Amino acid sequence: MEGLASLRTIPNVPFQPISSSTRRSKFLSRRLNLGPSMDSSLRNSITLTSSSSSSSPMFTAIRAQQIESEAGSAAASPGTESEENALKVKEWEVGMFQDEVAATQGIRIRRRPPTGPPLHYVGPFQFRLQNEGNTPRNILEEIVWYKDKEVSQMKERRPLFSLKKDLERAPPARDFLGALKAAYLRTNLPGLIAEVKKASPSRGVLREDFDPVEIAQAYEKGGAACLSVLTDEKFFQGSFENLEKIRNAGVKCPLLCKEFVVDAWQIYYARSKGADAILLIAAVLPDLDIKYMVKICKMVGLTPLVEVHDEKEMDRMLAIEGIELIGINNRNLETFEVDISNTKKLLEGERGQKIREKNVIIVGESGLFTPDDIAYVQEAGVKAVLVGESIVKQSDPTKGITGLFGKDISV
Repeated sequence: MEGLASLRTIPNVPFQPISSSTRRSKFLSRRLNLGPSMDSSLRNSITLTSSSSSSSPMFTAIRAQQIESEAGSAAASPGTESEENALKVKEWEVGMFQDEVAATQGIRIRRRPPTGPPLHYVGPFQFRLQNEGNTPRNILEEIVWYKDKEVSQMKERRPLFSLKKDLERAPPARDFLGALKAAYLRTNLPGLIAEVKKASPSRGVLREDFDPVEIAQAYEKGGAACLSVLTDEKFFQGSFENLEKIRNAGVKCPLLCKEFVVDAWQIYYARSKGADAILLIAAVLPDLDIKYMVKICKMVGLTPLVEVHDEKEMDRMLAIEGIELIGINNRNLETFEVDISNTKKLLEGERGQKIREKNVIIVGESGLFTPDDIAYVQEAGVKAVLVGESIVKQSDPTKGITGLFGKDISV
């Protein structure tokens, strides 16, 4: 848990050191148990999860999600204030457990602020978290924390069952991956995913005269195979309305919903708005979430573009079946510096061989401004590139694409 803890032993509660595995088992079984109504299989699974956590992180992750689901169901019925408090405690402790699982996979982005235990927490200690523990470590973490609250509010307004009719009315999903492959075969250059992007946290507003439909049409005219549409409003000034406008305007390029996904609900929502693909970020999502979301994507017809930043994230994603499209972001999440040699580093040696054997399409992302940049990442092994800033800032984005590749790639 992040931050500094001030520990005050509550009177008459003895403190006795115990092993971490025993402590975790007792912690979960005690705090996740709502009382006699708790199903015995759930109680057993908690103990089994705790004792297995050190030897099998994946098993731990699976049981963590099951615990959250089953325990949430047990507490779903209306109750007294004490029951509501118990539920808050449960949610907080499951969140702590999820963060622990994510940490074992090298995930540094925390899904929500470490706010500490809810009011009325009953335990052997009272905790006080300092402010520095609740400060986002970087811009991605700040976005994810905000997105977690935003999606919770959206889900209340639009529960999943209410999206079913919208999914039935949504236009058919188009072949995002097929479009990239076709562009590569046609031009012998990486297929272009051109980004419809008004602003970014690091660069501010990129284009004042921003008309998403006009920009999308210019990209398509210039030879883009697919488009990426920013849908985050707070940090990138994007919207799902922009995505719908582009789709309804008759643009034929398949559309990637460029969103910060923290909940499977967002996948259904993106498809209902006409998206053909969606971004999943390995630095944010544990393996179990990625596996689950990839299956949901394929079920509703979306192509998942899974984004990685370093070797560990790449290795994690290559171990997951069903991933066909991986983006390498050349931007360092800690410093926000960009280095396109990151693409080459992640595609060398045995890792690159494994990528070729699995027939995974690699997308180069960030820091691509010139024909030399495109040639560099293509030689490293990419067959597609995602580019926004260097072309959206051009007065004529169509000509911007020609300048990026050093030649006309239009159909």
